[in-house]
Amino acid sequence: MRCLLAFVLAALALGPAVPARAAEATVFLEDMTWTEVRDAIAAGRTTVVVPVGGTEQSGPHMALGKHNVRAHVLAGRIATQLGNALVAPVLAYVPEGDVAGAGGHIRFAGTISVTPEAFRGVLEGAARSFRRAGFRDVVLIGDHGGYQSELAAVAAKLNREWAATPVRVHFIAEYYRAGTEPYAAVLRQRGLTAAQIGTHAGSADTSLMLAVDPRLVRADRLAEPPAAADGTYGDPRPSTAALGQAGVDLIVAASVNAIRRATVR
Repeated sequence: MRCLLAFVLAALALGPAVPARAAEATVFLEDMTWTEVRDAIAAGRTTVVVPVGGTEQSGPHMALGKHNVRAHVLAGRIATQLGNALVAPVLAYVPEGDVAGAGGHIRFAGTISVTPEAFRGVLEGAARSFRRAGFRDVVLIGDHGGYQSELAAVAAKLNREWAATPVRVHFIAEYYRAGTEPYAAVLRQRGLTAAQIGTHAGSADTSLMLAVDPRLVRADRLAEPPAAADGTYGDPRPSTAALGQAGVDLIVAASVNAIRRATVR
């Protein structure tokens, strides 16, 4: 009897069983259950941002998933600022050149390429899925320059097909554009040269990655002199997270403004 009484008293001291914690608020579709997505759409989150990345070499100092991580993080910040959007999983398989060819990023180990037709097919299938779920605005943003025209083509095709419906697909070119010349202009104002800024894996690219997720940058390789033969076009050595944050802010602001203009009804 004493043992039973002790057990009861101990149970009372612990209090009632704590229910499993509800899922924290998130804008990322892949972190939600289907009922949470359904309820979010019903509550007005009818915009879905589709971030497109790419798996390609970025020199010996930066990981292959640069575009994917950057697109994921920035899409999350964009959706949070919009307030009525969710974010789809990143599309990591994109056209990177002919796998049988000898030029471009595909010649470096780890780069993954698909055909433009396969790429467009995945985008179209995703957009049709989002329409079926109840989203009204499907937003395409791309972190890589090589497939921007493909994003525009998919948006145009589906908008023609869905002209009689309220659903629209929006290719937001401002996302990628903001990270090119506008960002380069900011870096020049801060003392960097065009040769340092570069066009691929230079200071612009690397600084953005340091601001978004520094784990993808190899500090021990960052100090090495850059070489085009290693896939670096620019000089990443002056890169800092502070320089990258200026680019992040620029890209997010430009994208949010463009999406709001495109989706106004």
